Amino acid sequence: MGERAWPVVANRSLFQLEDADAIAGAAATLLADVAREATGSRGRFSVALAGGDTPRRLYRRLAVEASVDWSRAELFFGDERAVGPEHPDSNYRMARETLLDPARVDPQRVHRIEAERADLDAAARAYEEELARVLGAAEGLPPRLDLVLLGMGADGHTASLFPHSAALSERQRAVVANDAPGYGQRITFTFPLILRARRVVVLVHGEAKAAALAEVLEGPPDPERLPAQRLRAARDVAWLVDLAAASRLGAQERRAP
Repeated sequence: MGERAWPVVANRSLFQLEDADAIAGAAATLLADVAREATGSRGRFSVALAGGDTPRRLYRRLAVEASVDWSRAELFFGDERAVGPEHPDSNYRMARETLLDPARVDPQRVHRIEAERADLDAAARAYEEELARVLGAAEGLPPRLDLVLLGMGADGHTASLFPHSAALSERQRAVVANDAPGYGQRITFTFPLILRARRVVVLVHGEAKAAALAEVLEGPPDPERLPAQRLRAARDVAWLVDLAAASRLGAQERRAP
C-alpha cells in the first residue's frame, strides 16, 4: 500500500480495512514509507509509539519485517500510565516485548517516559527536555516528530487526552501530567506537540468505536467532549479504520479499493 492509493479529503486520508490485522499491515507499510522518506531527507526517523491492542499487532509485524532501519530511528511514547516499566499496564513494556527486544532496537534510541516517578509534573517536564534534546526545537515551538501513532477510545479520546480533562486546555507545554476521573494518572503528549508532527496516523478498530469515529470525522465541532476532533487540524493525518469502526460513517466517506 502506498500513499498514492489513499483517498484524500483536504489534509486527511481515510483508509477502510477489513479488520485489526489489516490495519496493522497497512500501518506497517505506511510507517516504513515515512521512515525511508525521513532518513533520506534528514538522516533519521522519529516516531512516537502508542499503546493498545491494534498497535501491539503492528509492533509484532514490524519486529519480523526488515522494512525499517531501526539503527536510524528515535522512538518516543505518546503517553504512559503512572506505572513502572515492568507493570502489565505499561505502554513501554508492551512495546519492548513486541517490538524493541525482538527487533534488537538500540536502547539508547528508545526514550521512555519515567511515569513511575512520584512527581508526575517533573517527569513530564523531563520528557519535554528529552524530546528537545534529541530532536531540537525552535524557540517557543515544540519539537517536530516525523510520525505520531495514535489510537482513539470509544469516548473520542486520543493519547491520554480525555474528554473535559485539564490537558485539553494546554497551549504551550509539549508533555503534561493528566489526571482524569475514571482513567487515573497519566503523562501525555499535548495537541501542540501532536499537531506539529509531519504525519499523524490514527488506528481505530471495532464496532464499539463506530459512533465516536463518525462524530469525530463528520460531526459538528465539540473537541472538549471529543478530543480526537482536534486532529482535524493536523498537517497530515491518516485514519486507518476497520469496517466495523467505519460502519456509521456517511456515504460521502469514500472506501479505498
